[in-house]
Parts: sequence; C-alpha cells; structure tokens
Amino acid sequence: MLCPTRARRIVQALTFLPTWAPRVTDVIAALDANAGALLDYLERPIGIDDAPDALVEVMSVVWRLEVDLPEAATEARMLMFGIAKGVVANVARGEVRRAKLADRLRAVTAVSHGSARDRVVSGSGAAANSAPPVALASTAPPAATSATSAPSTSALPADHGLEVRDAIARLDPELAELVRLVH
Repeated sequence: MLCPTRARRIVQALTFLPTWAPRVTDVIAALDANAGALLDYLERPIGIDDAPDALVEVMSVVWRLEVDLPEAATEARMLMFGIAKGVVANVARGEVRRAKLADRLRAVTAVSHGSARDRVVSGSGAAANSAPPVALASTAPPAATSATSAPSTSALPADHGLEVRDAIARLDPELAELVRLVH
C-alpha cells in the first residue's frame, strides 16, 4: 500500500514543469488525488520495484495531455487509468522482447561455447577458429533453449576459458595434447 507522503513526493517531483501553463493546478490536483490509487494499480501487474517508474511515465503523459484533461474528477481519473493500462501493456511487451533476446543470446553463447570446446577436443587448427555467424535479430526460436540442453557449467560466463581453449587449438597437435594432459 502506498503511503500518502510517497505519492505526494512523486507528484511534487513532477511539479518542476512549467507553472505558466493554464491548467497546472488542475493537473496537479488530479495527479495528487489519484497517485496513490494509480501506484496501487501499477504494483499488481508490474511489481513493487518498477511501479514508481511506471507511475512517473503515466504522470508524464498526463502532463503532456494537460489541455485534454477532463474537468470532471471522475473522467480525469478514468483517463489516467487508461494511460496506466497502456503503460502496463508497454512494460509487458518490453519484458517479452527482453526474454526473447535473452533466449537468443543464450543459444548463441551455447553454440559458440560448444564449438570452442569441439575445437579443443578435436585439436583442430586455425581453420576451425571461425564459427558460422548467428543472426540475433531472427524471429525464429533458437533450437536449444530448454533448461535440459544447457551445459552443466551454465553458472560460468559463456566465454569462460575461451581464450585459453583457442590458444590450445592453435598449438601443434602434440603440444596441445600435452597441455590437455597436464591441465
């Protein structure tokens, strides 16, 4: 639950906007009256950590629409909750985009991590140092995104030891085998 002082501080933070605008007091009053309810609404779908940022976005849109803000308090509240609904939708779309990008990046790092491991194990030379390019912007889902196909060293960074493995792969096969046996 939002305490009234927190909501008032958020409203006061936005009052740096021009005071010469004709309806500033109406906008401030509407934001002050509805900030707590808007924050409560935003906390449910977005979460308590990101809700204040979303509230600031809602308030910024209300400031931009200050000329179109209805005179009646109920209609102004309805407009603000409609804006909040749009902000929630934007946040949800952003989370989906980030999740898809993270999945593609995991697939790319798993492929590059696996190809480096294959080069080290097979002892292949410089010809195997170039991996095929992988498009991050493709919309096709990656082939290996399930948790069961991830290597057991998934807690390590994707490029952990990659330079060492590449250096060993460039050695003569006999020296590379010796380094692998010792280490």
